[in-house]
Amino acid sequence: MTTRRMIRMKPKRAGEPLFQLRIAGLAFRDGHLLVHRATHESFWTLPGGRAEIGESSDLTLKREMMEELGVEVGIGRMLWTVENFFHYEGVDVHELGFYYLMDVPEHFPFHRSDIVHRNIDGKSELEFKWVLATSDSLRALDIPPYFLAETIESLPETPRHIIWHDGDLDRP
Repeated sequence: MTTRRMIRMKPKRAGEPLFQLRIAGLAFRDGHLLVHRATHESFWTLPGGRAEIGESSDLTLKREMMEELGVEVGIGRMLWTVENFFHYEGVDVHELGFYYLMDVPEHFPFHRSDIVHRNIDGKSELEFKWVLATSDSLRALDIPPYFLAETIESLPETPRHIIWHDGDLDRP
């Protein structure tokens, strides 16, 4: 049996640049978007994770959601391919991201403001909540990549390629 490896170029020394392939999903319910964060971070992100070598992006998203949410999700159409450049935890990151529409089963909890799920994966604790899927709500939430706030109310009909610079995510 072959062990899968993450597609994540680890820096040889602290502070060296990092390249990673991240797959994320946009799940909607009652006008709300599912988001998550590591509890030690101030910002929120879309649920997802890093691809493993030999794993297609749709299977990555399914695996990550099973690991993080404990549910099997449906994968919809791709919305964006994003080249994002940012600084995080003292490292300059070049991230290639694939963003899909995603269906979360109806039995997955929903609340308009409270945390609906927590997951501890050994390294950090993740918390999930539903937020109003509006530009104003996402701007107030602090959710990179920051183009999401500008596009959440008019998702593309066909996949779009975006080159984006989120800047310094370590800021206070």
